[in-house]
Amino acid sequence: MMRARQLGRQFRDIERIVRALPKRSHERLSTLTLREIGQASRSDFPHLHGTAPEARYLPWGQGTEAGYERARSGNAEVAMRGIALWLAVAYHETKNSPHASLQPQYRQLMQLLRELKEAQSQGSTVDSWMQQTAVA
Repeated sequence: MMRARQLGRQFRDIERIVRALPKRSHERLSTLTLREIGQASRSDFPHLHGTAPEARYLPWGQGTEAGYERARSGNAEVAMRGIALWLAVAYHETKNSPHASLQPQYRQLMQLLRELKEAQSQGSTVDSWMQQTAVA
């Protein structure tokens, strides 16, 4: 229950930061997040992505904490990578979780990821339209 509250608080801050980003940054964030989710998926314990090897025996990983701290950085690139890390680790931590208290966080996270994915597909549509127009 404590972890659900912590993730909920961090999610609200992450969501606020994402919504404050310029729309053109959403496509890049979507790409970074997808890459982080993929990298985490390839590990034996995806929910521990971003956690130091010596800390692998903690109840949950340190990836969300590292991502959260980076997301609050004044450096835009560091912040984008931190958001992507946080989203990826939180996704794997809440996906198929046996704890009912984490299911609301999973649903909120999926909604934000869906919005980012839609931003990426809209950006691809605009890019292809611009390329077609430039060729014609």
